[in-house]
Amino acid sequence: MNNFIQNYKIIHHHLQSLDISFDAFKQIRKPKLSNIELIAMNLTSEYMGIDSECQLFRVINGSELSGLIDRSVYNRRKRRLFGLIEKVRQRLCSFFNEFENYYVVDSMPLEVCKIARASRSTICKDEEYCYPDKGFCASQKMYYYGYKLHGVCSISGVFQSIDISPASVHDIKYLKDLKTEISNCVLLGDMGYLSAKVQLNLFETVNINLQTPMRKNQKDYQEQPYIFRKSRKRIETLFSQLCDQFMIRRNYAKSFDGFRTRILSKISALTMIQYLNKFVFDRPINSLKLNLA
Repeated sequence: MNNFIQNYKIIHHHLQSLDISFDAFKQIRKPKLSNIELIAMNLTSEYMGIDSECQLFRVINGSELSGLIDRSVYNRRKRRLFGLIEKVRQRLCSFFNEFENYYVVDSMPLEVCKIARASRSTICKDEEYCYPDKGFCASQKMYYYGYKLHGVCSISGVFQSIDISPASVHDIKYLKDLKTEISNCVLLGDMGYLSAKVQLNLFETVNINLQTPMRKNQKDYQEQPYIFRKSRKRIETLFSQLCDQFMIRRNYAKSFDGFRTRILSKISALTMIQYLNKFVFDRPINSLKLNLA
């Protein structure tokens, strides 16, 4: 993972093979660094754990990428390419999940600052619709200030759908938006998604069979099958990998556009490495810390 340019060339080459138009917006003057090169550079830096743009430009200094773009311009263009990065992620996951019938849903906290600073923090408050707020994480038994990352992944561990909401939004509200993303499948969730009304609605509208553990004091209690409990841990492992290698909880962004672009870039980089593992290097798709070059 120590050779940036070699890893960059591998990712850039396979981005070209995705059959995607990288003309995201009209550019009067043709830039020295094209959109596909910028995205490849972004995904490579996330894969290699280069979480600071200042450090990224120190790494590429003296290489063939040096001098092609200024750091501030790189930052602005990357945020404008949010939709194109999402298109790349969706294209990559389509190679894995086209015939998938089982998915796992869960959420994780994304803290933007310590809760003691919440009242005076201006991070991500550029627009009222995207204000962060206070929420509670049941698994870690803590209050935090920021957002919540919702994710749906396949049993093999590839993200199908992702979304970001303020921290106070309940997990079950994400399922209303999920109806436009997937259908005709079994969806595994934890007790945070336990709702007979939502379960019936998902099944009747888009044929999603929502499977969650029952509370022990519920009438006609039945323990969830072991295979479902085991499969549900797949998304928890993915979240752990995002926190460890991709440092998703470390936030340098000041605007919501910058924040959401950072989150999407990390998940897209993870999906890109999974794609290379399966279709190029023929190794387990979730071996994320192995060298590309």
